[in-house]
Amino acid sequence: MNRHQRHAAILRILRERSIATQTELAEALRDSGHEVVQTTVSRDIHELGLVKVRDESGRLVYAPPEAGERTRVDAVGEAVARWALSVEPSGNLVVLTTPYGYASPLAQAIDLAGHPRIAGSIAGENTVLLVAREPATRAELAGELRVQMLNGAA
Repeated sequence: MNRHQRHAAILRILRERSIATQTELAEALRDSGHEVVQTTVSRDIHELGLVKVRDESGRLVYAPPEAGERTRVDAVGEAVARWALSVEPSGNLVVLTTPYGYASPLAQAIDLAGHPRIAGSIAGENTVLLVAREPATRAELAGELRVQMLNGAA
């Protein structure tokens, strides 16, 4: 069994069930006929870029890196839906307005989420300035945030 076959097996296992620990993953691989040790599993997790996300029960489990991106985008969407009043693009920047006093919590939620298309934020009292991470454009980012804001208004 080579590394590529083992990586494919790991991704298949993660699609089929929730795995929370390296020990669980090693056992699942052994059950699938792959003899592994903990150090190999640890290296595979790093090489695959696996992330921890919450499953339906709220437990942290391993997932492919794209699952982490969806989680981060969802977290930003929830914060924007909750606090943003308007979205305006300018240059490679996006300006969000909030009710007075809500810019800081919104910026903090965005920063903690680590959205893949946002390089950073600066907050005032009712304004958040976002810097779009290249190659994302201000229009793409503003459009995504505007949809999320409107979803919160519904």
